[in-house]
Amino acid sequence: MERVDLMPLGDTVGERADAYAAAPLLNCLLREVAQPLPYTREGTPRVYRLPGGGRLLRVRGARRPAAPEVYADGAWHRVGHAELVKLVAEELRGHTGLSNGDLPAEMIDSRDAVAALLTARARATAPDDPYLRSEQSLITGHPYHPAPKARGGGPVTAWLPYAPEAHARFPLVLLAVREDEVVEEGDTAALDALAAPAAVPRGYRLLPAHPWQLDLVARDLAPAFADGRLLRLGETDFVTWPTAAIRTVYEPRRDLFLKFSLDVRITNDIRRLWAHDLRRLRRTDAAATAAFTAMDGPAGWLGDRGYRTARFAFEELAVLVRDGLRGPLLPGATPLLAAGLVEGFDGDPLATAAEPGAWWEAYLRAVVPPALTAFAEHGVVLEAHLQNTLVAVDADGMPVQALYRDAEGVKLLSDVERAAGWERLVYCLVVNHLAEVAAALAEHHPGFDPWPAARRELARHPLPETTALLASPTLPGKTNLLLRWTGADGADARYLPLPNPLVPNGGGTRAPRQDRNA
Repeated sequence: MERVDLMPLGDTVGERADAYAAAPLLNCLLREVAQPLPYTREGTPRVYRLPGGGRLLRVRGARRPAAPEVYADGAWHRVGHAELVKLVAEELRGHTGLSNGDLPAEMIDSRDAVAALLTARARATAPDDPYLRSEQSLITGHPYHPAPKARGGGPVTAWLPYAPEAHARFPLVLLAVREDEVVEEGDTAALDALAAPAAVPRGYRLLPAHPWQLDLVARDLAPAFADGRLLRLGETDFVTWPTAAIRTVYEPRRDLFLKFSLDVRITNDIRRLWAHDLRRLRRTDAAATAAFTAMDGPAGWLGDRGYRTARFAFEELAVLVRDGLRGPLLPGATPLLAAGLVEGFDGDPLATAAEPGAWWEAYLRAVVPPALTAFAEHGVVLEAHLQNTLVAVDADGMPVQALYRDAEGVKLLSDVERAAGWERLVYCLVVNHLAEVAAALAEHHPGFDPWPAARRELARHPLPETTALLASPTLPGKTNLLLRWTGADGADARYLPLPNPLVPNGGGTRAPRQDRNA
């Protein structure tokens, strides 16, 4: 059950890579730029007008659009991935009045990365642990990003050994930092247990490093190795498993997550542990921890206990220690990555749910209350998207608990306007998360309508914001394609109004678009 959704794939690696890469790119184009024409008959291709030149584009499927065709000379012509990239670039130049030479290259890089991942995955052995399988299942990745699998344009040999999608597992590099150069905050004791005390020279502290990151910043670190501020001790005597976040690894025996800096653009951002985020980390994590401790329910928070780094390479060598799964996890429950449930993996309970209504209601009871309670009662805005949410299921595959993670993405209402915090929560929880799970469930169970149950669950929380949400004709959809094309900062989210499926009878009509330079 390697692939469980209904997106048509080709027979060859190249054809499959084209299909995987085209789906999120088409999702972006259709959401942010294209104008839908009336859709009259189920099972037929959906047709869109591209405003830049008035061309017509049609695709098959809804959740993962496929088989794009452009109308020209009185007939429909199939568009391959390379042609699709050119088409998107032309449309964006006309739509924004701006040029961008980098993003098309990232789109091609993303497609080529998928091909490399598919080839490597066919030869690899998947982990036995269903949790790890779910973390390592994301071949498509972010379904609304134009280049979700781009790996910085580097050679495949540089990143493939560390790719979760290729079922990678690898030891960490062990470094020693001179004590007077160590910077740390919070509880980092788990780092000292990664090697025997005798292995660390007197006057130094242990610092694990991600081998890919160490290769990327090798030139910058050469002076520190030369003058003895930094020593290379070898490798761990155990392997770690990269999770969906790529730079975060898990060591099951120690039940330990470690998050590293990675000087590579993954989706919208260079994935460094930035100094400003590290310095606010203890405050945001403490707020999230307090919120979940106060909740009356099974939901859990995987806290970011602390970080350690070197003064002379503060961001480059930073490592964050995150709580493991065993503390908050209900006895007998199996955690699974929410994004993996949507993507599909061997053992995915979403794909095999016999009663989709009961499964979906249990899912909603697990994930919605903690996110809304954290916001309303504790002023904590969780980044509750698919990749930051683990859903634990019982022996029958029914959701029983949600575990949230990543203090780096948490916002506090003491720092942001309440309206902005709510918009971010709605995007992460409803648009990025619930809408994707709902669509996947409906795809596996034709005729099933997930939105009445979602509306009931949200209505159980009597906030002014939820009342307004259930009456609003639109939801905020992040414009990742336009953000990347216009060169906006990755953290500078901008939203496009989308029809709200929570409103009975399907919500409002498609809202007006942003201005040309949005």
